[in-house]
Amino acid sequence: MFALPGGQAVAKVGRSAASTARAAREVRAARWLLERGVPAVRPLAGPVAALGRPVTFWERLPPAERPPSGADLGSLLRRLHALGPAPFPLPARSLLAGVDRWLRAAEGGIDPADAAYLRERAETCAAQIAALRPRLPPGPIHGDALLRNVVVGPDGPVLTDLEYVSHDLREHDLVVMALARDRYGMPEREYQGFTGAYGWDVAEWPGCAALRGARETASAAWVAQHAPASPGARAEFRRRVASLRAGDPLVRWHAW
Repeated sequence: MFALPGGQAVAKVGRSAASTARAAREVRAARWLLERGVPAVRPLAGPVAALGRPVTFWERLPPAERPPSGADLGSLLRRLHALGPAPFPLPARSLLAGVDRWLRAAEGGIDPADAAYLRERAETCAAQIAALRPRLPPGPIHGDALLRNVVVGPDGPVLTDLEYVSHDLREHDLVVMALARDRYGMPEREYQGFTGAYGWDVAEWPGCAALRGARETASAAWVAQHAPASPGARAEFRRRVASLRAGDPLVRWHAW
């Protein structure tokens, strides 16, 4: 992200030409959400190609007035999840799509047995997700519903980082906060504010463990790609894999 002269806009630069379709979909999703009354970051133009990368342009948000709360995110997701299908194609939210790529990038920096374990675990998680019976009707989701993807400005909270907007199980968006509480130390009051604003606690759903397991697997593999060059990433990767092997859902993970 780059602030442009004048202070009114920012440019978001994709990693490669392969991300062009996703950049275009993000812009289209933002416009659609705004049209439907869901507060979101406002696109200005793009994508355009620059040195082989897609660039999109966005209205620069005013400085945040306060940190986002669980209640802010819960309210925004409730509004998003109330929408019907988008008027354009959205992909499924494949949490596990990058696992093999990240583990290949980690070769030489992690134990090959850990990589094999995560690959096998990813296959198991995919099969479990395919067999789930959702509690909520599938539809448009944010796809990466983290607190850091909410900005609270003078007009209230807005959703940002819409590159993973998808059509899938709504529960995908809700599991993120359950994992933030259990793995990353988010206070219980914050989680209760989230579930209260949304109107339901996904942890009550029998399928929660399968979606959580997939997200944990992907998160561990994502850290792995940094292990060859970073002792801290290697240590965090080992911590994550050890807790997954032990079946301990409460070992604290550290954001990376």
